[in-house]
Amino acid sequence: MANVELLNIKGEKVGTLDLSDAVFGIEPNLNVLFDYVDMQLTNKRSGTASTKTRSEVRGGGRKPWAQKHTGRARAGSIRSPLFRKGGVTFGPKPREYYKKLNKKIKRLALRSALSLRLKENNIMFIDDIKVDAVRTKNMKEILSGLKIQDKKVLMVLPYQTQQYKDVKLSAKNIAGLKVLIADNANQNVKNIDGFNVFDVINSEVLVLTKDMVSKIEEVLA
Repeated sequence: MANVELLNIKGEKVGTLDLSDAVFGIEPNLNVLFDYVDMQLTNKRSGTASTKTRSEVRGGGRKPWAQKHTGRARAGSIRSPLFRKGGVTFGPKPREYYKKLNKKIKRLALRSALSLRLKENNIMFIDDIKVDAVRTKNMKEILSGLKIQDKKVLMVLPYQTQQYKDVKLSAKNIAGLKVLIADNANQNVKNIDGFNVFDVINSEVLVLTKDMVSKIEEVLA
């Protein structure tokens, strides 16, 4: 069981935190990480790309020249893909891009991402976070206190409370900072909805509150 420092928002040590080896101490499975990120990025595709075939482009109703005795190749329409302004051969059409992973694989991917970040020493653990008012300046002061103001940061908060919503709003205009509230308030069970592999590995520093660690361990352990 790993023992890590617990900081306040000023960057001062206020205690220690024991982490579950089943969540933060496994050997990262890179293949599963790839599959999870591939699924996320694929499912973000809108699938709206579209081109027109020869039957959809305008014009080309009559045969451009006689079938024989012209010395030219046979042609039935000037909107053939061989002609300028003709249709597109095998072009994209609207389609649905969708991939799915089972729950066991998703949880293994999250555990792998967390273990990898801890192994790299790129996770910070704080006791709690709040702002006096919804102001960008307040959030910048917190980042400065934690000495991560120049890094790409993912901050994950545990509950849909007004306190954490204010923190998220305060971070809205700060480049390089993303705040997630990993909670679905409509569910009566513990959940970490919104917490995902891509955001974890796409950041330089992951910031977790003490309560968020408890939720993660309860769901993933």
